[in-house]
Amino acid sequence: MLERLLPLFFVLIWSTGFIAARLVAPHTEPLTFLLYRYLLTVAAFIAIAVAVGAPWPRGARAWANALLAGVLLQGIYLGGVFWAVRHGLPAGVAALVVGLQPLLTAVLAFPLLGETVGARKWLGIALGFGGALLVLEPRLAVDVQDIAVGPLVAVVASMLAITLGTIWQKRTGATADIRTNAAVQFIGAAIVTLPVALVTETGRFDMVWQNWVGLLWSSLGLSVGAISLLMFLIRRGSVASVASLFYLVPPVVAVFAYLLFGETLGALQIAGMLIAVAGVAIASRNPASQG
Repeated sequence: MLERLLPLFFVLIWSTGFIAARLVAPHTEPLTFLLYRYLLTVAAFIAIAVAVGAPWPRGARAWANALLAGVLLQGIYLGGVFWAVRHGLPAGVAALVVGLQPLLTAVLAFPLLGETVGARKWLGIALGFGGALLVLEPRLAVDVQDIAVGPLVAVVASMLAITLGTIWQKRTGATADIRTNAAVQFIGAAIVTLPVALVTETGRFDMVWQNWVGLLWSSLGLSVGAISLLMFLIRRGSVASVASLFYLVPPVVAVFAYLLFGETLGALQIAGMLIAVAGVAIASRNPASQG
């Protein structure tokens, strides 16, 4: 029962990241905040690993595999999304582009991993995307001419990065210890983020409670909790099934925004939520039941 609930826990925790980002946005620069988040997360995972005596990656190749996964899953993905939204890309457009990730993951699953995506799973992925699109529809009412090329390219790069990072983690992290592997991944994310933050930002981080609450939750709740769950789910299931879980994020975020910030929930969004849930349920069914 607990293992069946893990995907739900992952979606709920992951969705809070958007609330945390909204909380800290007025008080810090995005890459500076992410850099502090990565460093605190590295410290937390090292402390956990030392406390339990977890084994570290052995050999240069194992370290390189974990560093590359961190650059893709954290550094480029989060950095690209945060940078794009900070530089004017509407959040709904960013979410829509990132929402292409499960589709691309399903396309690449067979040639890169040998995983077969059956007709039933394709149906679930398509329904999940359609449902997420309906949830995001109110935020997509934007003049396309106002979307700058740079932020759009950055969020497309983010979508490609998390897709390739998920596949790379599946290929190379099957036997790695999740705790030490995650520590190395966040070291990779910090390494790639530091020079960009130094060149493009001033290092602003206001000493206000919003920043400290956001930083602690983003590091311990999201980076330690949600990322550990993500790596566990990738290890145990197909990458297409795991990727489809991200279609539940827009509905959960919409509910959080309704409860915390008074944003409206229309009939179209509620219908989209139900469709997304149905799609993910179909896509997440075990391989033995797929057509």
